[in-house]
Amino acid sequence: MALLTQIRDDIRDGRLTSRLAVERSLQAIQALDPQLRAFVSYDGDRALDLAEQIDERMAEGQPVGPLGGVPVAIKDNICTRFGYTTCSSKMLERFRAPYDAHVVERLEAAGAVIVGKTNLDEFAMGSSTENSGFFPTRNPWDLGRVPGGSSGGSAAAVAARIIPAALGSDTGGSIRQPASFCGITGLKPTYGRVSRYGLVAYGSSLDQIGPLTLDVADAALLLSVIAGHDPRDSTSVSREVPDYVSALRDPLESLRAGGPVRIGVPVEYFGEGLDAEVRAAVEAAIEEYRNLGAAVVPVQLPHLAYAVACYYVIATAEASSNLARYDGVHYGYRTPRAEDYIDMYCASRQEAFGAEVRRRIMLGTFALSSGYYDAYYLKALKVRTLIRRDFERAFTECDVIAGPAAPTPAFRLGEKTADPLSMYLADIYTISVNLAGIPAIVVPCGLSAGGLPIGLQLMAPYFAEAPLLRIAHAYQQRTDWHTRTPAVSWRSA
Repeated sequence: MALLTQIRDDIRDGRLTSRLAVERSLQAIQALDPQLRAFVSYDGDRALDLAEQIDERMAEGQPVGPLGGVPVAIKDNICTRFGYTTCSSKMLERFRAPYDAHVVERLEAAGAVIVGKTNLDEFAMGSSTENSGFFPTRNPWDLGRVPGGSSGGSAAAVAARIIPAALGSDTGGSIRQPASFCGITGLKPTYGRVSRYGLVAYGSSLDQIGPLTLDVADAALLLSVIAGHDPRDSTSVSREVPDYVSALRDPLESLRAGGPVRIGVPVEYFGEGLDAEVRAAVEAAIEEYRNLGAAVVPVQLPHLAYAVACYYVIATAEASSNLARYDGVHYGYRTPRAEDYIDMYCASRQEAFGAEVRRRIMLGTFALSSGYYDAYYLKALKVRTLIRRDFERAFTECDVIAGPAAPTPAFRLGEKTADPLSMYLADIYTISVNLAGIPAIVVPCGLSAGGLPIGLQLMAPYFAEAPLLRIAHAYQQRTDWHTRTPAVSWRSA
Protein backbone atom coordinates (compact mmCIF):
# COMPACT_ATOMS: atom_id res chain seq x y z
CA MET A 1 0.00 0.00 0.00
CA ALA A 2 2.87 2.34 -0.80
CA LEU A 3 0.51 4.80 -2.47
CA LEU A 4 2.98 7.69 -2.53
CA THR A 5 5.64 5.53 -4.17
CA GLN A 6 3.10 4.01 -6.57
CA ILE A 7 1.87 7.41 -7.79
CA ARG A 8 5.46 8.64 -8.11
CA ASP A 9 6.41 5.58 -10.17
CA ASP A 10 3.29 5.80 -12.35
CA ILE A 11 4.12 9.42 -13.20
CA ARG A 12 7.79 8.62 -13.78
CA ASP A 13 6.95 5.67 -16.07
CA GLY A 14 4.31 7.55 -18.08
CA ARG A 15 1.24 5.65 -16.84
CA LEU A 16 -0.05 8.81 -15.16
CA THR A 17 0.50 12.53 -15.42
CA SER A 18 1.08 14.83 -12.50
CA ARG A 19 -1.89 16.91 -13.60
CA LEU A 20 -4.20 13.90 -13.48
CA ALA A 21 -2.87 12.87 -10.05
CA VAL A 22 -3.46 16.37 -8.70
CA GLU A 23 -6.91 16.55 -10.31
CA ARG A 24 -7.87 13.33 -8.53
CA SER A 25 -6.79 14.76 -5.18
CA LEU A 26 -8.72 17.95 -5.81
CA GLN A 27 -11.80 15.92 -6.74
CA ALA A 28 -11.38 13.91 -3.53
CA ILE A 29 -11.19 17.12 -1.49
CA GLN A 30 -14.37 18.44 -3.09
CA ALA A 31 -16.19 15.14 -2.58
CA LEU A 32 -15.08 14.16 0.92
CA ASP A 33 -13.90 17.25 2.76
CA PRO A 34 -17.41 18.63 3.40
CA GLN A 35 -17.80 15.58 5.68
CA LEU A 36 -14.27 15.32 7.09
CA ARG A 37 -13.20 18.99 7.29
CA ALA A 38 -9.56 17.92 7.02
CA PHE A 39 -8.41 20.99 5.07
CA VAL A 40 -8.21 24.61 6.19
CA SER A 41 -7.40 25.71 2.63
CA TYR A 42 -6.38 24.40 -0.78
CA ASP A 43 -5.35 26.09 -4.01
CA GLY A 44 -6.31 24.02 -7.02
CA ASP A 45 -5.14 26.52 -9.62
CA ARG A 46 -1.64 26.76 -8.14
CA ALA A 47 -1.38 23.00 -7.75
CA LEU A 48 -2.47 22.34 -11.32
CA ASP A 49 -0.01 24.92 -12.63
CA LEU A 50 2.84 23.22 -10.77
CA ALA A 51 1.70 19.81 -11.99
CA GLU A 52 1.69 21.00 -15.60
CA GLN A 53 5.20 22.40 -15.17
CA ILE A 54 6.39 19.02 -13.90
CA ASP A 55 4.73 17.21 -16.79
CA GLU A 56 6.43 19.56 -19.24
CA ARG A 57 9.84 19.02 -17.63
CA MET A 58 9.37 15.26 -17.78
CA ALA A 59 8.38 15.48 -21.44
CA GLU A 60 11.64 17.33 -22.09
CA GLY A 61 13.64 14.68 -20.25
CA GLN A 62 14.55 16.94 -17.32
CA PRO A 63 14.84 15.53 -13.76
CA VAL A 64 11.88 16.22 -11.49
CA GLY A 65 13.05 14.83 -8.14
CA PRO A 66 12.18 11.81 -6.00
CA LEU A 67 8.58 12.99 -5.48
CA GLY A 68 8.10 14.26 -9.03
CA GLY A 69 4.49 15.30 -9.54
CA VAL A 70 2.96 13.67 -6.45
CA PRO A 71 0.25 15.62 -4.57
CA VAL A 72 0.82 16.08 -0.83
CA ALA A 73 -0.58 18.23 1.98
CA ILE A 74 0.99 20.01 4.95
CA LYS A 75 -0.24 20.97 8.38
CA ASP A 76 -1.28 24.61 8.56
CA ASN A 77 1.32 25.56 11.15
CA ILE A 78 4.04 25.22 8.50
CA CYS A 79 4.82 28.50 6.76
CA THR A 80 4.26 28.98 3.03
CA ARG A 81 4.57 32.09 0.93
CA PHE A 82 1.44 30.99 -0.92
CA GLY A 83 -1.91 31.22 0.83
CA TYR A 84 -2.35 31.77 4.54
CA THR A 85 -0.60 30.13 7.49
CA THR A 86 -3.29 30.17 10.16
CA CYS A 87 -2.35 27.57 12.79
CA SER A 88 -6.14 27.05 12.81
CA SER A 89 -6.39 30.17 14.95
CA LYS A 90 -8.35 33.37 14.56
CA MET A 91 -5.16 35.09 15.70
CA LEU A 92 -3.51 34.25 12.35
CA GLU A 93 -6.61 33.84 10.20
CA ARG A 94 -5.32 36.25 7.51
CA PHE A 95 -1.58 35.86 8.07
CA ARG A 96 0.65 35.48 5.00
CA ALA A 97 4.11 34.16 5.82
CA PRO A 98 6.98 36.05 4.13
CA TYR A 99 8.97 32.84 3.52
CA ASP A 100 8.62 29.11 2.98
CA ALA A 101 9.49 26.63 5.70
CA HIS A 102 12.56 24.48 5.13
CA VAL A 103 10.41 21.37 4.63
CA VAL A 104 8.30 23.20 2.04
CA GLU A 105 11.46 24.08 0.13
CA ARG A 106 12.57 20.44 0.33
CA LEU A 107 9.21 19.09 -0.84
CA GLU A 108 8.99 21.40 -3.83
CA ALA A 109 12.63 20.83 -4.76
CA ALA A 110 11.82 17.10 -4.77
CA GLY A 111 8.94 17.71 -7.19
CA ALA A 112 6.02 17.33 -4.78
CA VAL A 113 2.87 19.36 -5.43
CA ILE A 114 1.40 20.82 -2.24
CA VAL A 115 -2.35 20.88 -2.84
CA GLY A 116 -3.49 22.24 0.51
CA LYS A 117 -2.99 22.90 4.20
CA THR A 118 -4.65 20.79 6.84
CA ASN A 119 -6.60 21.50 10.00
CA LEU A 120 -5.11 21.19 13.49
CA ASP A 121 -5.76 21.96 17.11
CA GLU A 122 -5.10 25.68 17.45
CA PHE A 123 -1.33 26.29 17.55
CA ALA A 124 -1.00 22.47 17.77
CA MET A 125 -2.38 22.46 21.32
CA GLY A 126 -4.69 19.49 21.61
CA SER A 127 -5.26 15.79 21.11
CA SER A 128 -8.42 15.69 19.00
CA THR A 129 -8.45 18.61 16.49
CA GLU A 130 -11.56 19.82 18.31
CA ASN A 131 -9.56 22.84 19.52
CA SER A 132 -9.27 24.23 16.00
CA GLY A 133 -10.35 27.87 15.90
CA PHE A 134 -12.39 27.11 12.77
CA PHE A 135 -14.04 23.65 12.91
CA PRO A 136 -13.32 20.12 14.17
CA THR A 137 -12.05 17.43 11.82
CA ARG A 138 -13.80 14.06 11.77
CA ASN A 139 -12.37 10.56 11.67
CA PRO A 140 -12.93 8.82 8.29
CA TRP A 141 -13.47 5.50 10.08
CA ASP A 142 -16.39 6.95 12.05
CA LEU A 143 -17.57 10.53 11.47
CA GLY A 144 -18.77 10.72 15.06
CA ARG A 145 -15.24 10.29 16.38
CA VAL A 146 -12.12 12.43 16.53
CA PRO A 147 -9.13 11.84 14.21
CA GLY A 148 -6.69 12.62 17.03
CA GLY A 149 -4.58 15.71 17.34
CA SER A 150 -3.04 17.97 16.80
CA SER A 151 -2.27 16.77 13.25
CA GLY A 152 -5.79 15.43 12.82
CA GLY A 153 -6.39 17.08 9.46
CA SER A 154 -3.27 15.55 7.93
CA ALA A 155 -4.08 12.10 9.35
CA ALA A 156 -7.70 12.17 8.20
CA ALA A 157 -6.74 13.30 4.68
CA VAL A 158 -4.21 10.48 4.30
CA ALA A 159 -6.49 7.83 5.83
CA ALA A 160 -9.30 8.83 3.46
CA ARG A 161 -6.90 8.53 0.48
CA ILE A 162 -7.47 12.17 -0.45
CA ILE A 163 -3.73 12.55 -0.71
CA PRO A 164 -1.04 9.85 -0.40
CA ALA A 165 1.06 11.66 2.21
CA ALA A 166 1.12 14.69 4.46
CA LEU A 167 3.36 16.44 6.93
CA GLY A 168 2.43 16.98 10.53
CA SER A 169 4.22 18.25 13.61
CA ASP A 170 4.70 16.36 16.86
CA THR A 171 5.19 18.12 20.21
CA GLY A 172 3.76 15.44 22.50
CA GLY A 173 2.34 12.86 20.10
CA SER A 174 0.63 15.01 17.50
CA ILE A 175 1.74 12.83 14.58
CA ARG A 176 1.63 9.44 16.27
CA GLN A 177 -1.67 9.61 18.14
CA PRO A 178 -3.65 10.71 15.02
CA ALA A 179 -1.88 7.98 13.04
CA SER A 180 -3.13 5.46 15.59
CA PHE A 181 -6.68 6.82 15.56
CA CYS A 182 -6.85 6.95 11.75
CA GLY A 183 -5.15 3.64 10.96
CA ILE A 184 -2.09 5.01 9.13
CA THR A 185 1.67 5.30 9.68
CA GLY A 186 3.12 8.31 11.50
CA LEU A 187 6.79 9.03 12.21
CA LYS A 188 8.30 11.50 14.69
CA PRO A 189 11.99 11.83 13.82
CA THR A 190 14.78 12.50 16.30
CA TYR A 191 14.76 16.08 17.55
CA GLY A 192 17.07 17.94 15.18
CA ARG A 193 16.76 15.46 12.29
CA VAL A 194 14.29 17.72 10.41
CA SER A 195 14.59 21.50 10.42
CA ARG A 196 11.98 23.46 12.37
CA TYR A 197 12.63 26.60 10.30
CA GLY A 198 9.20 27.83 9.28
CA LEU A 199 7.29 25.71 11.79
CA VAL A 200 5.23 28.04 13.97
CA ALA A 201 6.55 27.29 17.43
CA TYR A 202 4.54 25.75 20.24
CA GLY A 203 7.18 24.05 22.42
CA SER A 204 10.54 24.76 20.83
CA SER A 205 12.48 22.01 22.63
CA LEU A 206 9.80 19.45 21.78
CA ASP A 207 8.45 20.26 18.30
CA GLN A 208 9.46 18.10 15.33
CA ILE A 209 8.05 17.78 11.80
CA GLY A 210 7.42 14.33 10.36
CA PRO A 211 5.50 12.31 7.75
CA LEU A 212 2.03 10.77 7.81
CA THR A 213 1.58 8.06 5.18
CA LEU A 214 -0.29 4.83 4.58
CA ASP A 215 2.74 2.64 5.17
CA VAL A 216 6.35 2.59 6.32
CA ALA A 217 7.86 2.55 2.83
CA ASP A 218 6.25 5.88 2.01
CA ALA A 219 7.28 7.33 5.38
CA ALA A 220 10.87 6.39 4.58
CA LEU A 221 10.65 8.08 1.19
CA LEU A 222 9.16 11.28 2.62
CA LEU A 223 11.67 11.40 5.49
CA SER A 224 14.54 11.05 3.04
CA VAL A 225 13.31 14.24 1.35
CA ILE A 226 12.78 16.45 4.40
CA ALA A 227 15.63 15.28 6.67
CA GLY A 228 18.99 17.00 6.81
CA HIS A 229 20.89 19.92 8.24
CA ASP A 230 19.58 23.48 7.93
CA PRO A 231 21.81 26.29 9.26
CA ARG A 232 18.71 28.49 9.76
CA ASP A 233 17.61 26.22 12.62
CA SER A 234 20.11 26.26 15.50
CA THR A 235 18.78 22.89 16.74
CA SER A 236 19.20 21.20 13.35
CA VAL A 237 21.91 18.54 13.55
CA SER A 238 24.65 18.36 10.93
CA ARG A 239 24.61 14.63 10.40
CA GLU A 240 24.56 12.50 7.27
CA VAL A 241 21.10 11.37 6.17
CA PRO A 242 20.98 7.61 5.53
CA ASP A 243 19.23 6.07 2.55
CA TYR A 244 16.06 5.23 4.45
CA VAL A 245 14.36 3.59 1.47
CA SER A 246 17.25 1.24 0.69
CA ALA A 247 17.55 0.34 4.36
CA LEU A 248 14.09 -1.24 4.24
CA ARG A 249 15.46 -4.00 2.03
CA ASP A 250 18.03 -5.14 4.58
CA PRO A 251 17.08 -8.39 6.35
CA LEU A 252 15.86 -7.90 9.88
CA GLU A 253 18.53 -10.18 11.31
CA SER A 254 21.25 -7.96 9.81
CA LEU A 255 20.39 -5.15 12.21
CA ARG A 256 22.18 -6.85 15.08
CA ALA A 257 25.36 -8.77 14.43
CA GLY A 258 25.56 -11.98 16.37
CA GLY A 259 21.97 -12.20 17.54
CA PRO A 260 18.30 -11.47 16.92
CA VAL A 261 16.73 -8.03 17.01
CA ARG A 262 15.61 -7.27 20.56
CA ILE A 263 12.18 -5.75 21.18
CA GLY A 264 11.90 -4.08 24.58
CA VAL A 265 8.53 -4.13 26.32
CA PRO A 266 8.15 -1.81 29.33
CA VAL A 267 5.82 -3.11 32.00
CA GLU A 268 4.84 0.52 32.70
CA TYR A 269 3.02 0.70 29.34
CA PHE A 270 0.59 -2.11 30.16
CA GLY A 271 -0.91 -1.00 33.44
CA GLU A 272 -4.18 0.52 34.56
CA GLY A 273 -5.97 2.72 32.05
CA LEU A 274 -5.05 0.73 28.93
CA ASP A 275 -8.10 -0.44 26.98
CA ALA A 276 -8.34 -4.24 26.82
CA GLU A 277 -8.70 -4.31 23.03
CA VAL A 278 -5.68 -2.04 22.60
CA ARG A 279 -3.65 -4.24 24.90
CA ALA A 280 -4.61 -7.39 23.02
CA ALA A 281 -3.78 -5.87 19.62
CA VAL A 282 -0.38 -4.56 20.78
CA GLU A 283 0.51 -7.86 22.44
CA ALA A 284 -0.44 -9.69 19.24
CA ALA A 285 1.87 -7.37 17.28
CA ILE A 286 4.73 -8.10 19.69
CA GLU A 287 4.04 -11.81 19.25
CA GLU A 288 4.36 -11.31 15.49
CA TYR A 289 7.87 -10.04 16.10
CA ARG A 290 8.62 -13.25 17.98
CA ASN A 291 7.45 -15.13 14.90
CA LEU A 292 9.92 -13.04 12.89
CA GLY A 293 12.73 -14.29 15.12
CA ALA A 294 13.03 -11.25 17.36
CA ALA A 295 13.80 -11.58 21.04
CA VAL A 296 11.27 -9.86 23.32
CA VAL A 297 12.85 -8.56 26.51
CA PRO A 298 11.39 -6.66 29.47
CA VAL A 299 12.69 -3.14 30.07
CA GLN A 300 11.90 -0.51 32.65
CA LEU A 301 10.95 3.16 32.29
CA PRO A 302 10.44 3.99 35.97
CA HIS A 303 9.83 7.71 35.53
CA LEU A 304 7.09 7.31 32.90
CA ALA A 305 4.50 8.07 35.57
CA TYR A 306 5.78 11.65 35.75
CA ALA A 307 5.86 12.29 32.01
CA VAL A 308 2.45 13.95 31.65
CA ALA A 309 3.03 16.35 34.54
CA CYS A 310 6.56 17.09 33.35
CA TYR A 311 5.41 17.71 29.79
CA TYR A 312 2.59 20.07 30.73
CA VAL A 313 4.98 22.25 32.70
CA ILE A 314 7.70 22.42 30.04
CA ALA A 315 5.41 22.64 27.01
CA THR A 316 3.16 25.30 28.48
CA ALA A 317 6.14 27.34 29.71
CA GLU A 318 7.57 27.34 26.19
CA ALA A 319 4.14 28.15 24.77
CA SER A 320 3.81 31.11 27.12
CA SER A 321 7.08 32.47 25.79
CA ASN A 322 6.49 31.65 22.12
CA LEU A 323 2.97 33.03 21.98
CA ALA A 324 3.89 36.32 23.67
CA ARG A 325 4.66 37.68 20.18
CA TYR A 326 0.96 37.67 19.28
CA ASP A 327 0.16 40.98 20.89
CA GLY A 328 -2.05 42.73 18.34
CA VAL A 329 0.82 45.03 17.33
CA HIS A 330 3.34 43.31 15.07
CA TYR A 331 1.01 40.99 13.15
CA GLY A 332 -2.03 38.83 13.66
CA TYR A 333 -5.45 39.75 14.97
CA ARG A 334 -6.03 43.18 16.52
CA THR A 335 -9.30 44.01 18.22
CA PRO A 336 -11.20 46.95 16.74
CA ARG A 337 -12.56 47.79 20.20
CA ALA A 338 -9.82 49.15 22.47
CA GLU A 339 -9.38 52.38 24.37
CA ASP A 340 -5.63 52.15 25.00
CA TYR A 341 -2.62 49.91 24.39
CA ILE A 342 -3.14 47.65 27.41
CA ASP A 343 -6.81 47.22 26.59
CA MET A 344 -5.95 46.44 22.96
CA TYR A 345 -3.30 43.88 23.96
CA CYS A 346 -5.56 42.06 26.41
CA ALA A 347 -8.68 42.16 24.24
CA SER A 348 -6.85 40.98 21.12
CA ARG A 349 -5.50 37.90 22.87
CA GLN A 350 -8.80 37.19 24.63
CA GLU A 351 -10.81 37.41 21.42
CA ALA A 352 -8.41 35.58 19.08
CA PHE A 353 -7.02 32.76 21.23
CA GLY A 354 -9.25 29.79 21.98
CA ALA A 355 -9.91 28.44 25.47
CA GLU A 356 -7.25 25.71 25.36
CA VAL A 357 -4.54 28.07 24.13
CA ARG A 358 -5.39 30.56 26.85
CA ARG A 359 -5.33 27.77 29.43
CA ARG A 360 -1.85 26.65 28.39
CA ILE A 361 -0.49 30.20 28.26
CA MET A 362 -1.71 30.78 31.81
CA LEU A 363 -0.27 27.48 33.04
CA GLY A 364 3.08 28.26 31.47
CA THR A 365 3.17 31.83 32.72
CA PHE A 366 2.44 30.58 36.23
CA ALA A 367 5.21 27.95 36.03
CA LEU A 368 7.72 30.62 34.98
CA SER A 369 6.61 33.28 37.44
CA SER A 370 8.72 34.56 40.30
CA GLY A 371 8.63 32.22 43.26
CA TYR A 372 7.39 29.23 41.23
CA TYR A 373 10.15 28.77 38.63
CA ASP A 374 12.25 26.47 40.84
CA ALA A 375 9.24 24.56 42.15
CA TYR A 376 7.77 23.80 38.73
CA TYR A 377 9.83 24.56 35.64
CA LEU A 378 13.27 23.73 37.03
CA LYS A 379 11.97 20.56 38.66
CA ALA A 380 10.30 19.52 35.38
CA LEU A 381 13.62 19.92 33.56
CA LYS A 382 15.26 17.60 36.11
CA VAL A 383 12.51 15.01 35.64
CA ARG A 384 12.97 15.30 31.88
CA THR A 385 16.60 14.33 32.34
CA LEU A 386 15.55 11.28 34.35
CA ILE A 387 13.12 10.24 31.59
CA ARG A 388 15.84 10.62 28.96
CA ARG A 389 18.21 8.50 31.02
CA ASP A 390 15.51 5.83 31.42
CA PHE A 391 15.38 5.47 27.64
CA GLU A 392 19.16 5.45 27.29
CA ARG A 393 19.43 2.63 29.82
CA ALA A 394 16.60 0.69 28.20
CA PHE A 395 18.27 0.89 24.78
CA THR A 396 21.35 -0.86 26.16
CA GLU A 397 19.10 -3.90 26.51
CA CYS A 398 17.07 -3.64 23.29
CA ASP A 399 17.04 -2.19 19.77
CA VAL A 400 13.53 -0.73 19.89
CA ILE A 401 10.85 -0.34 22.52
CA ALA A 402 7.31 -1.43 21.65
CA GLY A 403 4.04 -0.39 23.21
CA PRO A 404 0.66 1.20 22.57
CA ALA A 405 0.32 4.57 20.88
CA ALA A 406 -2.81 5.59 22.77
CA PRO A 407 -4.72 4.11 25.71
CA THR A 408 -7.94 3.74 23.68
CA PRO A 409 -9.15 3.81 20.10
CA ALA A 410 -10.56 7.11 18.81
CA PHE A 411 -13.05 8.64 21.21
CA ARG A 412 -16.27 10.42 20.33
CA LEU A 413 -16.41 14.07 19.38
CA GLY A 414 -17.16 16.09 22.52
CA GLU A 415 -16.43 13.18 24.86
CA LYS A 416 -13.42 14.80 26.55
CA THR A 417 -13.77 18.51 25.84
CA ALA A 418 -15.16 19.26 29.31
CA ASP A 419 -12.34 17.37 31.04
CA PRO A 420 -8.90 18.71 30.00
CA LEU A 421 -7.01 16.22 32.20
CA SER A 422 -8.75 13.29 30.51
CA MET A 423 -7.80 14.77 27.15
CA TYR A 424 -4.18 15.22 28.23
CA LEU A 425 -3.99 11.55 29.25
CA ALA A 426 -4.79 10.55 25.65
CA ASP A 427 -1.11 11.28 24.97
CA ILE A 428 0.30 9.38 27.93
CA TYR A 429 2.28 6.93 25.77
CA THR A 430 3.67 9.47 23.33
CA ILE A 431 4.74 12.41 25.50
CA SER A 432 7.87 10.81 26.96
CA VAL A 433 9.32 10.35 23.44
CA ASN A 434 9.32 14.12 22.90
CA LEU A 435 10.79 14.78 26.33
CA ALA A 436 13.66 12.42 25.48
CA GLY A 437 14.01 13.64 21.88
CA ILE A 438 14.13 10.11 20.41
CA PRO A 439 12.46 8.92 17.18
CA ALA A 440 9.24 6.88 17.21
CA ILE A 441 6.84 5.45 14.66
CA VAL A 442 3.24 4.28 14.87
CA VAL A 443 1.84 1.61 12.56
CA PRO A 444 -1.65 0.07 12.49
CA CYS A 445 -1.83 -3.23 14.37
CA GLY A 446 -5.53 -4.03 14.69
CA LEU A 447 -9.15 -2.97 14.81
CA SER A 448 -11.44 -2.74 17.80
CA ALA A 449 -14.73 -4.63 17.94
CA GLY A 450 -16.31 -1.40 16.74
CA GLY A 451 -14.05 -1.26 13.70
CA LEU A 452 -11.73 1.48 14.94
CA PRO A 453 -7.96 1.37 14.26
CA ILE A 454 -5.39 0.55 16.93
CA GLY A 455 -1.74 1.60 16.63
CA LEU A 456 1.55 0.02 17.69
CA GLN A 457 4.30 2.45 18.72
CA LEU A 458 7.98 1.61 18.20
CA MET A 459 10.70 3.81 19.75
CA ALA A 460 14.41 3.84 18.94
CA PRO A 461 17.66 5.52 20.06
CA TYR A 462 18.72 8.92 18.75
CA PHE A 463 19.07 9.07 14.95
CA ALA A 464 18.18 5.38 14.59
CA GLU A 465 15.39 6.09 12.11
CA ALA A 466 16.81 3.64 9.55
CA PRO A 467 16.60 0.53 11.79
CA LEU A 468 13.34 1.81 13.27
CA LEU A 469 11.78 2.01 9.82
CA ARG A 470 13.21 -1.40 8.91
CA ILE A 471 11.71 -3.05 12.00
CA ALA A 472 8.33 -1.39 11.42
CA HIS A 473 8.42 -2.35 7.74
CA ALA A 474 9.10 -5.99 8.62
CA TYR A 475 5.86 -6.04 10.63
CA GLN A 476 3.89 -4.55 7.75
CA GLN A 477 5.31 -7.15 5.37
CA ARG A 478 3.56 -9.84 7.43
CA THR A 479 0.29 -8.05 8.23
CA ASP A 480 -2.38 -6.18 6.30
CA TRP A 481 -3.71 -3.70 8.86
CA HIS A 482 -2.18 -0.82 6.91
CA THR A 483 -4.18 -1.79 3.81
CA ARG A 484 -7.59 -1.50 5.49
CA THR A 485 -9.77 1.30 4.10
CA PRO A 486 -12.06 3.47 6.25
CA ALA A 487 -15.77 3.95 5.62
CA VAL A 488 -15.18 7.43 4.19
CA SER A 489 -12.45 7.27 1.58
CA TRP A 490 -11.83 8.29 -2.01
CA ARG A 491 -11.60 4.67 -3.08
CA SER A 492 -15.06 3.95 -1.63
CA ALA A 493 -16.66 7.20 -2.79
